[in-house]
Amino acid sequence: MTGHPARLYLSALHKGSGKTSLSVGLAAALIRQGVGVRPYKRGPDYIDPGWLTLASGHPCRNLDHHTMARDEIRAEVAGAGDSLALIEGNKGLHDGVDPGGRDSNAALAAELQAPIVLIVDTRGMTRGIAPTVLGHAGFDPQAPVAGVILNRVGGSRHERKLRQALETYTDLPVFGAVPDDRTLHIDAPYLGLIPAAEQAQAQRVIDRWADRAETHLDLDGLQALAATAPPLPAPARPATLGRAADVDIGIAHDRAFNFYYPGDLEALERAGARLHWIDLISDMRLPALDGLILGGGFPERHAAELAANQAMRRAVARLAAAGLPVYAECGGLLYLCRQLHTHDGYHAMAGVFPVDAEMTDRPQGHGYMTLHASPQAPWNPGTGTAGIPAHEFHYSRLRAPLPQELPCAYLVDRGQGLGGGRDGLVTGNTLASYAHLRHTWATPWAERFVDFVRAQRSGAACAAPG
Repeated sequence: MTGHPARLYLSALHKGSGKTSLSVGLAAALIRQGVGVRPYKRGPDYIDPGWLTLASGHPCRNLDHHTMARDEIRAEVAGAGDSLALIEGNKGLHDGVDPGGRDSNAALAAELQAPIVLIVDTRGMTRGIAPTVLGHAGFDPQAPVAGVILNRVGGSRHERKLRQALETYTDLPVFGAVPDDRTLHIDAPYLGLIPAAEQAQAQRVIDRWADRAETHLDLDGLQALAATAPPLPAPARPATLGRAADVDIGIAHDRAFNFYYPGDLEALERAGARLHWIDLISDMRLPALDGLILGGGFPERHAAELAANQAMRRAVARLAAAGLPVYAECGGLLYLCRQLHTHDGYHAMAGVFPVDAEMTDRPQGHGYMTLHASPQAPWNPGTGTAGIPAHEFHYSRLRAPLPQELPCAYLVDRGQGLGGGRDGLVTGNTLASYAHLRHTWATPWAERFVDFVRAQRSGAACAAPG
């Protein structure tokens, strides 16, 4: 099986180079020209993909060596078909967890045979840009850099010096010089950009980024470069027969909770779930459900609003106590605690677990995780005995000590979780963890959860109390 989408890999020297705003602007500018764009983001990110999704009109897919097999990554990008596959890296071109670089942006670009364009934050640079770019361009012969975008340029004189240095010492083309514009800056809470779902003026921001891309980037040159990508061999995906929808699962999706991978939601539907969007801030009651998923997000920003909706908090607590299967990740875990302590005080939450949570000033868990399901897990998201890959990023922690009688679903081989080598609080049919799962070929958690919901429903349906 082969696919031949045009491909372009946008990377940088380091994080914070303005890569996401340029990627989003480029995607939106190409869409204006009638070019089909399918966006991808390296790593386990939720926020940047939200912007890329809005800009392109297509769900942004994550590409992640930790959770996905290499064949799975190639199959994902080959699925772009005739569209231009626009891949945004994370951190720097040669950064990754593996010291040998096997999980770096450069390695991923090489596997995908995608031309690399290096975005350079040029503040404070003139002639020094040449050795800097040459070092990155020649470091990995399997992943040569095909061109450069100059970002945050200080003016025409600065741009002239940068271009002269690159023309003198390198043969790399410059695909644009973008001036520094602080009016286009988006505040960054904890990681990445503010979620697009929280941006009332998100489309206006994207339009301004697209205007900037049209003015300062060589769109024709970038398209021509993307078209040089060779056919991409990709294995066939494992056969997955969609099942007729026979269970109803609620998905918390609002300003506080919106961290979901598009592929995971699609996998839930393929497994037979009808998805019902739930606003935990505004909705006063739940529909009749067979299961409930509370994803991640930033509930701490909306803690007062969540606390004020007593009807919803009580409805969730009653259903969990009645045995409704509930699955919560990170922000969802905080919602199921008794209360959440933020900078502006204590806020009552659903109280499914007899513990309190608090926000801190520094990350309490950050990075990839490897888990093993314990005997207390109500359902196992993995297959076989292999570790379950996941990731975490949280500034919150549960206030110690945790009750010893609280069972946990996971033993943590790598990562922080709840601490003490554990993660995943369990009560009845509710599982809530700091770990974020990803539905992949090797970790079909969505299918496993729907199967669990279906099995529990075979007794009696859990209708929401009035």
